[in-house]
Amino acid sequence: MKLNLVVLAAMSAAGLVACGGDSNPAAPVTPPVTTPAIPEGTTVTLALMETTDIHANVMSYNYYSLAEDTSLGLERTATLVAAARAENPNNLLLDDGDVIQGTLLGDLQAVTKPIACTDTLAVHKAMNAMKYDGGGFGNHEFNYGLPYLSQITNTDFGIPGVTKPTGACGAPTFPLVLTNVTGVASGKPIVQPYSLLARTFSATKPDGTKLDVKMNIGIMSFVPPQILEWDQKNLAGKVAVTGVQEAAKQYVPEMRTKGADLVVALSHGGLDPSAYSPKMENGSYHLTTTGIDALLIGHSHLIFPKGKETGAAALDASFTAFPASAKIDAVNGFVNDVPTVMAQSWGRRLGIIKMTLAYTSGKWVVQPAKTTVESRGFKYTDGSTNVAADPAIAPLVATEHAATIAFAKQPLGVSTDFEMSAYFALAGDVSAIQLVNQAQLDYVKKFIASSTDATIAGYKNIPVISCSAPFKAGRNGPSDFTDVAPGASAAAPIGLQVRNPGDLYLYSNNNLQAVKIKGSDLKAWLETSAKQFGQIDPAKTAEQDLVPSYGTIYNYDVFYAENNALTYQIDVTKPAGSRIVNLSYLGKAVADGDDFIVATNDYRAGGGGAVPGIDGSKTIIKSPDANQTVVSNYLTALGASTGKVTLAGNGSARSWSFVKVATAGPVILRSAPGHLALAKSSGISAVTAEGALDASGFAKYTVDLSK
Repeated sequence: MKLNLVVLAAMSAAGLVACGGDSNPAAPVTPPVTTPAIPEGTTVTLALMETTDIHANVMSYNYYSLAEDTSLGLERTATLVAAARAENPNNLLLDDGDVIQGTLLGDLQAVTKPIACTDTLAVHKAMNAMKYDGGGFGNHEFNYGLPYLSQITNTDFGIPGVTKPTGACGAPTFPLVLTNVTGVASGKPIVQPYSLLARTFSATKPDGTKLDVKMNIGIMSFVPPQILEWDQKNLAGKVAVTGVQEAAKQYVPEMRTKGADLVVALSHGGLDPSAYSPKMENGSYHLTTTGIDALLIGHSHLIFPKGKETGAAALDASFTAFPASAKIDAVNGFVNDVPTVMAQSWGRRLGIIKMTLAYTSGKWVVQPAKTTVESRGFKYTDGSTNVAADPAIAPLVATEHAATIAFAKQPLGVSTDFEMSAYFALAGDVSAIQLVNQAQLDYVKKFIASSTDATIAGYKNIPVISCSAPFKAGRNGPSDFTDVAPGASAAAPIGLQVRNPGDLYLYSNNNLQAVKIKGSDLKAWLETSAKQFGQIDPAKTAEQDLVPSYGTIYNYDVFYAENNALTYQIDVTKPAGSRIVNLSYLGKAVADGDDFIVATNDYRAGGGGAVPGIDGSKTIIKSPDANQTVVSNYLTALGASTGKVTLAGNGSARSWSFVKVATAGPVILRSAPGHLALAKSSGISAVTAEGALDASGFAKYTVDLSK
């Protein structure tokens, strides 16, 4: 009996007909999968989600104050992610770097009790659980050194002398990319420069029916070239950094050739629309001319675009200061027509670029008119209620969290009779700054006095001064202020603890350095610091912000000399660059040719902050000791000698003041609410009243510049 040819063909395709007379059935044959043709005009809507500058803030907790802080933490970002995924079934979650450093948790796992290769960083545990799709690097990834970074990312950088432990180390379960850093010896990228993420998304055909389509999302990552200066001790001679534009122009075409349907740049840098330079710290603006489709940025810890929640804070002053020629739409989130987002820092926001692509002439084309950008905060639903923490995160890091709290509580053996805070550091309070300056100055003077190097010893007769900034003074919101309580308390019954030096000096990666400068350099340095203030018009009756933005508070250096020998004033009615007056040392006007040695940090000494003439060329001392360690050791030494830090000796030497001026309208300073009494008890008489909260939760304090 003959089989019907149609039936035979069907049986053959199903693998049911024996071959060559063999009585055993053939192995099943899987028919090739064919992708249905994509009709012209088919659309895909997807969401690119971004976190940036997490800085080891996994829990909603402040290890410096030993208190919950519901304004931050990946455990709450995870809730935002879940909501955004529910809204956008087609999605990718990406991180823009500065993940591993920034809290005592990060320091504990990297320095105090380094984790084993078999372990995974607490922050990576959380990110793995949140199912990130990819991530980039930030400058702070390099703070703990290349061997440590190699281990925790389970990556062989191909750098001589830098080897990760044998075997597979605990690491992110998502791909990491780094586009503009190469090994000096190899000339090759130390991490894969890009990754093509193959995804299947639900698309809509022109007739309204659904179709699954495969797309390749290309991601690349950029760090500031300044990592070579900021982490010189870890990177010198080992890596090189390419300008962001050059690196992008090298790899974007390659990604397209290999099938990238969408190219996303993860740029750990802010927006600087000035003329391009390969050395730019914040070169993200110039990536928009390299053929990318979307830009996720960070580093500046700002919100871009303006928050869309009810009562959202006004645009950051740095965005309103851009020239009209810069195509930056900080309300809708476009830079040179490229959708761009920055999700602040510490997990406090989730960037969401929701974009539609249309299948046109055989490729996917972004539809700008159907693209929206949002930097979503915890209060996005009604402007008042924080999102709850995702309960799945805390159990993952419970052991590490408890260990960090125990570490934070270890005693230093010294107490204080005054509150060291930065709430009014921009109004003249030095209670959280003077002790840092004293520690740095003491270190440098002893270093010079004990040096056997003839050149260093020759500096013994040059005045040593010090500068430090109020690093925690509102940059990351109203809960981000240094506040070290006086004396013993229920939280610290034995006085100051390990956590307190980190509150006074935030950056554990900074190493102490000293520079030799002239009086003209000192004045230029002070003018750069004074740019932090807005220009006040005495005749204006409307409210004026004394400090329009806290975004660069880490560049506001306050100078100090023993016995308050250095004094100066700031005239905020003058334009930036001409505000410093009455600069004197030992009662004598500082001359342009006078010599000074300044104790500072490696970031500033190497050019960070763009202080004219301070570019690494004037550095005379490069200490192996971190500034935070110097402060901790100084406190411990005070404890051994006197047992106490005092207001009279360590917190009241105000080297600077405002030039007095009467204003027709109110001048305000934004700070954490509820501290007017502290301003008065600290002698900051210019702060006269506390006003209402702004949309970000800052209190608006009135500052009388005539006092």
